Amino acid sequence: MRTRLVLLAISLTLAASAADRRTSFNSGWRFLKGDVVGAERVAFEDSGWRKLNLPHDWAIEGPFDKKHNSNTGGLPIDGTGWYRKHFVVPASSDLLYSLEIDGAMSNSTVYLNGTRVGGRPYGYASFAVDLRPQKGDNVIAVRVSPEPDSSRWYPGAGLYRNVWLVATNRIRVDHWGTFVKTPEVTDAMATVVLIAQVFGGGGADVVTEIQDASGRTVANASAVTSPSATDSVPQMVALTLKVRNPMRWDIEHPYLYKAITTVRQDSKALDRYETPFGIRTIEFDREKGFLLNGRSVKLKGVCNHHDLGALGAAVNTRAIERQIEILKAMGMNAIRTSHNPPAPELLDACDRLGVLVMDEGFDMWRIPKVKNGAAKFFDEWGERDFRDMIRRDRNHPSIIMWSIGNEVPEQGRADGWEIAKRLTGYAHEEDPPRPTTSGFNEWTGAIKNGLADQVDLPGFNYKPMYYDQIRREHPKWIIYGSETASCVSSRGVYHLPLEAYDKHPSTQVTSYDVVAPPWAYCPDVEFEAQERNPGLLGEFVWTGFDYLGEPTPYGGKDDWARSSYFGIVDLAGFPKDRYYLYQSVWTAKPVLHLLPHWNWAGREGQSIPVMAYTNAQEVELFLNGKSLGRKKLGTDRVVIPVNPYVSDSKRFTTRYRLQWDVPYAPGNLRAVGYREGKQVAVDEVKTAGVPARLKLSPDRVTLHADGSDLAFITVRVEDKNGNLCPGAANLITFRVTGEGGREAVDNGDATSLEPFQADQRKAFSGLALLIVRPSDGRGKIEVSAESPGLTPAHATLAAIK
Repeated sequence: MRTRLVLLAISLTLAASAADRRTSFNSGWRFLKGDVVGAERVAFEDSGWRKLNLPHDWAIEGPFDKKHNSNTGGLPIDGTGWYRKHFVVPASSDLLYSLEIDGAMSNSTVYLNGTRVGGRPYGYASFAVDLRPQKGDNVIAVRVSPEPDSSRWYPGAGLYRNVWLVATNRIRVDHWGTFVKTPEVTDAMATVVLIAQVFGGGGADVVTEIQDASGRTVANASAVTSPSATDSVPQMVALTLKVRNPMRWDIEHPYLYKAITTVRQDSKALDRYETPFGIRTIEFDREKGFLLNGRSVKLKGVCNHHDLGALGAAVNTRAIERQIEILKAMGMNAIRTSHNPPAPELLDACDRLGVLVMDEGFDMWRIPKVKNGAAKFFDEWGERDFRDMIRRDRNHPSIIMWSIGNEVPEQGRADGWEIAKRLTGYAHEEDPPRPTTSGFNEWTGAIKNGLADQVDLPGFNYKPMYYDQIRREHPKWIIYGSETASCVSSRGVYHLPLEAYDKHPSTQVTSYDVVAPPWAYCPDVEFEAQERNPGLLGEFVWTGFDYLGEPTPYGGKDDWARSSYFGIVDLAGFPKDRYYLYQSVWTAKPVLHLLPHWNWAGREGQSIPVMAYTNAQEVELFLNGKSLGRKKLGTDRVVIPVNPYVSDSKRFTTRYRLQWDVPYAPGNLRAVGYREGKQVAVDEVKTAGVPARLKLSPDRVTLHADGSDLAFITVRVEDKNGNLCPGAANLITFRVTGEGGREAVDNGDATSLEPFQADQRKAFSGLALLIVRPSDGRGKIEVSAESPGLTPAHATLAAIK
């Protein structure tokens, strides 16, 4: 038996919405892991294949295995997978069809009724293929064949991004067929230029209206295509519109407009194409830094890989939003899409939530970093992939720069500048207003061979000690930290004595935030360099979230781990201590955070380093009600261990932390922060008793019953008084009933090889995570968590239409 989808004929009238021309093609697929002969044919028997909906990442299902590279998460990222979907075209339909694939990891080939119609080797590229379906039954088949040693981190595998079916008339706007520019913006008036690529229809009317966020039309314009327009080559139509008293897109107020372009012929509306966009100005100045709408904004950015933790690489809008919300609360205002074109949903979320974006094209060019990386097809596909990324993404107001690459080995080649020049040229052709950039780690090589001169904004990875020199020697350059810090830590884990070691027997990393790989450093070093150079645009920290793969400093035979330690937030979405260090520097709201925990049985009377991350002027520390004295931020400085890369003495004096050495006694450690003598913040940690109960805290209790929304439920192991038990590793079993199900579990432990799809999880440092997905029906979702010897917990969610 074959799965089928009936496509109803679409009438593209003036009242039709954009959803009518582009509909989700995610449901009702069949999947097989493995290669088979003839799977592209319509008559191929697929009834025994697995039923699933996209997006789908087969590798995240595991199992973890040490035979797989730990740099890619120890997960089965390579092999061959087939996806098939049947659909029926009504006999009455005379529409044109195309398939849009936001990403297929990787080496994809797309077939229609047994005939190859397209594909893409680069797994991060979005692309479209024209379909010429027959009336009646048709089959789309997609073969995906990622290779081993094809990535430096976890890439996922399969049709891991959304897939869309597009149905149009012969006269239509092209794929990614509009480009919106705002060449003049004042408080009184904004000039908006929309360029539309229109196929067919000589003498067709092209009408664009701009709607504000409330749906009110605020501007309109029209043009007529040339009488000689053809079906094979799109015609460029430019329309100029004026928006009075424009609302500006800004990180504090991310206001979005919508341009609706309608193509008519003989008074009949044949196509309708919607383009969300924002009105704003961006500038880059050597002394003032980055200017958004004329206001100086320091880039407080993070680098993020594309996986979503326990969900793998499979795109999910809510999971992306959650990551951004957590990071924004820390003070983050920018994301670098490291090191590849992102999912469109990330850019949509950044537009809505007010986050700036560095959109990055490549991790490598011609010279490979791994055996089967994107360098294999760069010569053939590099230009197409880069131009397509820009054409797809250039209407997003959140994007402020295009990155042509990250740490490319061409930095060390005499002719390395040539590729950089070409890529920058492509970007300037496709999107003249925005600058190009690249992240240079071999900074002397990139400068010497002229590569750095070929980008508009040279970025430097891990070079805070050299910002002064670079700016002095290149007085016209505008620079920034394109990748910074790379501090590593495990949430809730503290090792004594306080030292910057290479590795630890536990395969964890202390959360005192002093450990970094040889090329890297703690956050304080970058804070000081940015303060010392106010003309720097800012920084992008490696990384915002932990990610699958690259488990530095571990990953060998004897110290194997499956995910990174770099994140400011762990893989499950729980903030590490560093989160509050960044928050204390990046935000103006009162911040006070104490570390470590206060459960040190067996160390009574021994000195424990206690740190406070704060932006209060003074902090007073109390142990069991007794004052241990006040310290002033910036005056009472702290000496922390660092790599010789930072200091020959292996010591760095920081003004961004406070520290007390406290003889341990069980009880209550309490800190009070003051500004201008007034109390502004309080934090405390208590000695927890034995684990006694579980507590569930959903991030939301009302979900959309659409089959794709998610609830992220934090699970705490507490003592009888409600204190977090910081060393708890209890095994927790979950049960989800009603209109929803268990999607994944996690705990943020980089060493855990427990499957993400299980119904149980051990707590790590007292916490675990349950992810729940609602079904398509409305109603209640009942969630329970149990662990032997602990009082269970329960939560009720509601799925609504």
